[in-house]
Amino acid sequence: MSEKNIKTFINELESLVGSNKILIDDIILKLYSKEPSGMEGKANAVIFPESTIDVSKILSLAYEYEVPIYPQGSSSSLSGNAVPLKNGVIVSFERMNKIKELNITDSIAVVEPGIRIDELNTNIEKSGYMFPIDPASQSVATIGGAINNGAGGLKGAKYGTMKDWVNGLQIVLADENGSTLFVGCKTVKCRKGYDLTRLIIGSEGTLALVTEAILRLTPIPESIVTSLGLFNDINDLLNAFIEIKSSGIQPYIAEFMDNKTVEIASNGLDLNFTPEGNMLLVSIDTTKESANKVKKFLENKLSKYNANKIITSLSQEEAEEMGLFKIRRNLFAAQTSMGQSIYGTNKKLQVFIEDIVVPPSKIIQAINKVRDLGNKYGLIISIGGHIGDGNIHPSVVYDPMDESIKNKVINWYNDVMKVALELNGSISAEHGIGLLKKDGLSMEMKYYNSSKEINIMKSIKSIFDPKGILNPGKVL
Repeated sequence: MSEKNIKTFINELESLVGSNKILIDDIILKLYSKEPSGMEGKANAVIFPESTIDVSKILSLAYEYEVPIYPQGSSSSLSGNAVPLKNGVIVSFERMNKIKELNITDSIAVVEPGIRIDELNTNIEKSGYMFPIDPASQSVATIGGAINNGAGGLKGAKYGTMKDWVNGLQIVLADENGSTLFVGCKTVKCRKGYDLTRLIIGSEGTLALVTEAILRLTPIPESIVTSLGLFNDINDLLNAFIEIKSSGIQPYIAEFMDNKTVEIASNGLDLNFTPEGNMLLVSIDTTKESANKVKKFLENKLSKYNANKIITSLSQEEAEEMGLFKIRRNLFAAQTSMGQSIYGTNKKLQVFIEDIVVPPSKIIQAINKVRDLGNKYGLIISIGGHIGDGNIHPSVVYDPMDESIKNKVINWYNDVMKVALELNGSISAEHGIGLLKKDGLSMEMKYYNSSKEINIMKSIKSIFDPKGILNPGKVL
């Protein structure tokens, strides 16, 4: 794609959607061309559509000029999903941020892709309902980005991921007309041939651009009991979780962080307790009448496995006041700070955050194997994640200019994915494939003797995006 073609595309697009929706300033382009992990690229422009019609015009013209399109929510992903690889334009959905319909009887919200998850929940919580998908970045993460990524989050133990909470989508195709298509239904039950909605969710913007989503809502639990336990031995923590999980109770939230990560994540936080040790955070939704019974249950299980400190709240509001979730929500910042403590704050660092998932019964083996790999390569690693559904996020922060460390990190990263496969898991749970896990995806297909699956995916991609202009270079 030549610079000349892109300039012609931008000039023509200005007349179609308006120059106020297109920015080409280098400083702005730099801001939109990177993600929190440190990965970055360079785009030629950022376009801000305000309607489905705008998106249709953009894709129709992009199809004509074969201009690469990089869709973006808030660019808070961590696998290179939204980073522009080469010449092309970013399509940012931040101006398409409306709630178009809220129907509590039908338990749905119809929203535009640019609305942030926290903002959506603030608008619907007064009705006694919530949208339950909550990635740790929910204050900035958008619905469209979460759809593209197939996001999960802290409540994944109870509610799963985005694919479980989207009934239907309005999408725009990269063809000569910028065709608009509605997939799925407004209803929960929907047998409409092949499930194209689930195909779009998690496709990372490589098949179509989402301009509207019909989301399922669920009632906010009457009461949520949360216990935070701190353990000297991480194996005690893991055994405590397994006993809780095996007691016939499905946790609402189940999170963990290792001791070094807890130490760094709690630094500077306003807490009314001193966190020392490996942290297990478990919430169970219940009724107000049963809250004390659940509190006793959790505390007994944590005590049985030698928790050196246990702090429990009887409501979500009390948990927030006590700061029980502050440490966990500070995981990514802690992982970044760990690298800065090693290399200093002046260097441009790269964060490699793994996103493997294993059956919860294999969580002890997975974490111990990951720790062993850190020792093997001589790397300082941080471990935390969503223990409730077997999704763990080990991470390494390194100086990408140091080739010897870089090679160790890449080998560690690939070996961690192998651990997931050996334990009947998967190489990605919620962060997606993006740039970083393309080799891992092939590895998984070969491991499970399903290499033909890649060819099927490529065929699907060619049908939806015949010129290959949607988020090129990602996933496949």
